[in-house]
Amino acid sequence: GEFAEPHLFEVDASPLREGSETGVVLTFHDVTPLRRLENLRKDFVANVSHELRTPLTVLAGFLETLQEIELEPYEQRHYLELMSDQSQRMQRIVRDLLTLSSLEAAPPPENEVIDMATLLDKLKRDAEALSGGRHRIVLEAEGGDLRGAEGELISAMANLVTNAVRYTPEGGTVTISWRSGSEGGEFAVQDTGIGIDPQHIPRLTERFYRVDRGRSRDTGGTGLGLAIVKHALVRHQAGLDITSTPGKGSRFAVRFPTARLVGP
Repeated sequence: GEFAEPHLFEVDASPLREGSETGVVLTFHDVTPLRRLENLRKDFVANVSHELRTPLTVLAGFLETLQEIELEPYEQRHYLELMSDQSQRMQRIVRDLLTLSSLEAAPPPENEVIDMATLLDKLKRDAEALSGGRHRIVLEAEGGDLRGAEGELISAMANLVTNAVRYTPEGGTVTISWRSGSEGGEFAVQDTGIGIDPQHIPRLTERFYRVDRGRSRDTGGTGLGLAIVKHALVRHQAGLDITSTPGKGSRFAVRFPTARLVGP
């Protein structure tokens, strides 16, 4: 048959003797998935190295300058502030890498009942604090509670809310919503932000994948946030639906199965 993508096979040849006839038995092993994993690992290591190299280079350069040149106190303060920014960036990357690692290795999530009214109120207040009055934050909630690991789900939902605020220009609206019923539950974050080109959407949850590298770093992003969201949701049998129109805004919707719902 035909493959949608090139496949790599490992072939073993064994001699075959049957009576007076001789031949060769060929065994084909499809090693495409293994090679794909190997390439993903290589890309991951290369990406981590690249992400850490930039702040390390900046830190090393500033340290060298401080050691070799007598600076005025105000200049020294400026350099130290820039160094602090870079070290915090590295700490964020390492923290997110550790979070991803712990999610991958963790046992199945707890089935504690999560008070959605309290959780949603916290998300709204955090969004308002991050916005600092620059956006309109709207909360629309109806339905019951959710069952799962509260810490993991708060982290995933907060990540979506934070992204919406960061990528929405001043004066825009971020809407946080929760609905549950016989078909499952949906937590969604809708914004009136810059939007995402359709070609990028399938790759958004890849580690270190960025639509706009410069803007992502400027807003404090590590390139790992949506990968963490995806892992946390998969552990709760939930899916992430992304719809977006460039220049008009995006909607990130998390869909939970009915088995995860509690109450009406």
